[in-house]
Amino acid sequence: MLQQALKVSGRSVSPLIKWLEGWAEITSSAIQQRTEQSVKCLTEMPGPSVVSFAWDLFAKRGLSRLHELQLEGLQRYGPMWKASFGPILTVHVAEASLIEQILRQEGRHPMRSDLSSWKDYRKLRDHDYGLLTSEGEEWQSVRSLLAKHMLRPRAVEAYDHALNGVVSDLIVKLRHSRRCQDGLVPDVGSEFYRFGLEGISSVLFESRIGCLDPVVPAETERFIQSINTMFVMTLLTMAMPNWLHRLFPKPWKTFCQCWDYMFDFAKGHIDDRLQKDAERVARGEQVEGRYLTYYLTQARLPMKTIYSNVTELLLAGVDTISSTMSWSLYELSRHPEVQASLREEVLSVLGTRRIPQAADVARMPLLKAIVKEVHRLYPVIPANARVITEGDIELGGYLIPKNTLITLCHFATSRDPAEFPNPDEFQPQRWLSRDHSHHPYASVPFGFGKRSCVGRRIAELELYLALARIVMEFEVKPDPEGGAVKPMTRTLLVPESAINLQFIDL
Repeated sequence: MLQQALKVSGRSVSPLIKWLEGWAEITSSAIQQRTEQSVKCLTEMPGPSVVSFAWDLFAKRGLSRLHELQLEGLQRYGPMWKASFGPILTVHVAEASLIEQILRQEGRHPMRSDLSSWKDYRKLRDHDYGLLTSEGEEWQSVRSLLAKHMLRPRAVEAYDHALNGVVSDLIVKLRHSRRCQDGLVPDVGSEFYRFGLEGISSVLFESRIGCLDPVVPAETERFIQSINTMFVMTLLTMAMPNWLHRLFPKPWKTFCQCWDYMFDFAKGHIDDRLQKDAERVARGEQVEGRYLTYYLTQARLPMKTIYSNVTELLLAGVDTISSTMSWSLYELSRHPEVQASLREEVLSVLGTRRIPQAADVARMPLLKAIVKEVHRLYPVIPANARVITEGDIELGGYLIPKNTLITLCHFATSRDPAEFPNPDEFQPQRWLSRDHSHHPYASVPFGFGKRSCVGRRIAELELYLALARIVMEFEVKPDPEGGAVKPMTRTLLVPESAINLQFIDL
C-alpha cells in the first residue's frame, strides 16, 4: 500500500515539478538577458579619439604629464575610460573600489603591463628577464626567494647597520655640498640619487661603491645618468611602433646603450664580489653573507638570471629613494611646524642616542605618516597596469574582454577629494586621525598583492633612518629664491625642476 501511495503521489507531483523547472528556466533566462543588457560592451565606453589622444601625448607634452591626463580623464569621462594608440587599447580606471576589484581578481601569477621595449632589449642581447620583466613561474620562483630576505621584518632589520653607515655618509655629503653663506644645497635630488644607489648597493653586495665620496667614480655617475635617460627613452620607445625605430633609430639606439651600461655595471660588481668570496673560500675561510647577491647564488640560479635581477633591483632602488626623499624634505621645509613635531618625536624616542635603529621606527608614528602622505601626493609609480588573463570580467558596468590592458590611475585616486579632503595639501595628520578613513586602495604606492614591490620594507627603512637623522642634524628650509616645484612623469613621477634646500646646522 505504501509503495502504491508513493507511486501515485509521485505521478501527481511530477507535472508540478516540471512546471516549476520550466518556470525557473524562463525566469533565469530573463534575468540573464536583463543582466546582459545592463552590462555595456567596450565600444560603449567613453574616451578620447585616437587623434585626440595622440595629440595630447605628443603635441601637448603628454608623455611628461601622464599623471595630469589621469585627472583630466576622470573629470571628462568619469571613473573609467578607454584610450587607443595604434593597435593598443587601454582601459583607464580611476576609482579605488574598481581598482580593488581588479587586483582581487588576480590569479597566482599576476600579469602587469608588457614593458615591451625592456623585453625587446633583453631578447636582442640574449639577457634573461628579471623581477620587473618576467612573468609566470619564472617570476614566481625569484620573487619567492627574494621575499624571504626583503619582506620579512626580522630579515629587513638586519640591514639597518649597513644602511645607517650610508646615512652617515649622506649627512657628511650634505654638509660638504652646502654653499657656505646660506647653507643651500642645489639640486638635492642628485644627492639623494647617489644615496639611493649607495644604499641598494650595500644591500645587494654588502659593499660600498663610492657614490657619496667627495669625488664620485665616473662609472657610478654614468650609471645614474643611464638610469635617467633610460626612463625617458622607455616612454618614447613604447609609444613608437617598431617600424618607426627604423625611420628614427636614435631613441632605440640610446635606450639600448643605457641598458648595456647598466648591465655591465651590475655584472662588474657581482663578479667582483663573487671573486672575493671565492678567494676567501680558497684560503679556507668561511663565507656567509647577508647580501642579496649571495642568496641568489646560493639558490644555484643561472648567472644570466642573477645579472638580470640585480640590474633591475639596482635601478628600482634608486628612483624610489631619491624621489621620496626629495619630496619629503621639500614639504617639510614648507611646513616647519610639521618638521619641528617630527624632530621632537625622533629625539623623544632616541633619548641620548644619535643613530636610530629599525626597532625605533615603530614608536615614530608621525615619521611613518609623513612618508605615507608624500607617497600619496607624489606616488613614485603614478600608474600601474594589469592584464586579466583568466577570462572576461565585469567592471563598473562594462564587460572587459580577456587580455585587455587595464591602467590603474594611482595618481588620480590618491588625490580624490572624496577619499582625501583637501587632496592637494600636505597633511600627514590625516594618517594619524581615527576620524579620517579612506578606501584602502585609494593610495597603494608599492602596489598590492603578489606583484607589490618586493623591496618595499628595505626602501621604507632607508627612508625612515635618513629622514630621522636629517631632522636631528639640520633645520631644513626652502630656497629663498625658489618657487613651487611640480611633478612630471618620466615613466616614474619625479620633480619637474631641481629642488634646492637650505640645511642649517642645529
